[in-house]
Amino acid sequence: MTKGAAIVNSSSMDSRRLHILLFICFASFVLLGCLSGCKPKKEGKIKITIWHQDRIDIRLVLESQLQKFMKLHPEVEVEQLFKETESLRSGFIISAIAGQGPEIVYGPADQVGPFQVMDIILPLEDLFDRAYLDQFDPKALTYYKGHLYQIADKLGNHLTLVYNKKLVPKPPTTEKELIAIGEHLTQDLNGDGKPDRYGLAWNYTEPFFFIPFMTGFGGWIMDDSGKPALNNPGTVDGLKFIKDLRDKYKIIPNESDYEISDLLFKDGKVGMIINGDWSWSGYEKAGIDFGVAPLPKISKTGLWCGTMVSPKGFSLNANISEEKKKWAIELIKFLTSDENELEAATILHTMPTKRSVLASSFVKNNDIMKNSEIAIDHGRPMPVVPELRAIWDAMRPSYQAVLGGYKTAEQAAADMQLDALNKIKEMNE
Repeated sequence: MTKGAAIVNSSSMDSRRLHILLFICFASFVLLGCLSGCKPKKEGKIKITIWHQDRIDIRLVLESQLQKFMKLHPEVEVEQLFKETESLRSGFIISAIAGQGPEIVYGPADQVGPFQVMDIILPLEDLFDRAYLDQFDPKALTYYKGHLYQIADKLGNHLTLVYNKKLVPKPPTTEKELIAIGEHLTQDLNGDGKPDRYGLAWNYTEPFFFIPFMTGFGGWIMDDSGKPALNNPGTVDGLKFIKDLRDKYKIIPNESDYEISDLLFKDGKVGMIINGDWSWSGYEKAGIDFGVAPLPKISKTGLWCGTMVSPKGFSLNANISEEKKKWAIELIKFLTSDENELEAATILHTMPTKRSVLASSFVKNNDIMKNSEIAIDHGRPMPVVPELRAIWDAMRPSYQAVLGGYKTAEQAAADMQLDALNKIKEMNE
């Protein structure tokens, strides 16, 4: 090797070391920011942080309640931190494995399985007394592998039929009524040969929004042992039905993702939409006089289209200190008090979880709350097992292939099942 070559190699090596050092510094900076996820602790105060993925109106109610808690307990500082769903899950896993992260993580129950498998959340049954837990609707308490891992303050995260009262004075109760109303409403108003208004729209290309029709025709995604059960008549008939709504009855748009269908409903260009309890406040702000109804009953089976139902609640980081654990428990009890659950239900129309609040006059007499509760009763609990993600990923391509005309419903159901089994096998290897 020549002297010049040695100098070049040395320079190149120093450059690589510099880049590696800079990368490590940058990664450390990002990781520290991820792990802290909060402002510096105020001197002398016990800091509790909650990570969640709630929309802005829920955040405002939560912040008001946190301020009340801190006024009662000035020695404690509580901060809420919003993260998108996937960022929350991945960020919490990364930070908790590193021994860091928020004291409380909040979200739908299906995050319990992945967190428990990694041993990053605590069992709660010995931290909260039985008298307290008995105050809840059993659906609010998420058990997994024999232990309680989440206590919910909201029940739902479910789909309902939302209808514009100006266009749909009375909602359908069967799929035949749904089709009839849809055909009546779907019209070409300006004579250009294309519908300007549809009877129904929703994010029908996503598997989660397909589930009610799978259940209405008698299917479900898992058997009693927790294994995929996608290749069933309910899947086949549900796929055919949704395709018929578009291609035979022509009451839904040819293309409709979440944003398109939401905008069509807000603009009064669709009479009905299938959407979750998270959407209602947006329709109120848009000035829509809307109602909420359970999804219809399928005449062939006599079954209601049952949505997936998931409680949303609080879990404790396995790394929490004993001192902070005491205050985190106190905070969870405060946020699930009758007063705070009723306040949230009244402002947000979210379903409470305490038996006493569920029996309140507001829940029993408000039309939205009454019909939301019926929809929940028609639904089935969302599985909390980690394999659920593999099932969603397996369903999507074949489901969309049916809508695209590339597969029959029968072939899609068989492919979904095979793909789900393969993805779960890969996941567990």
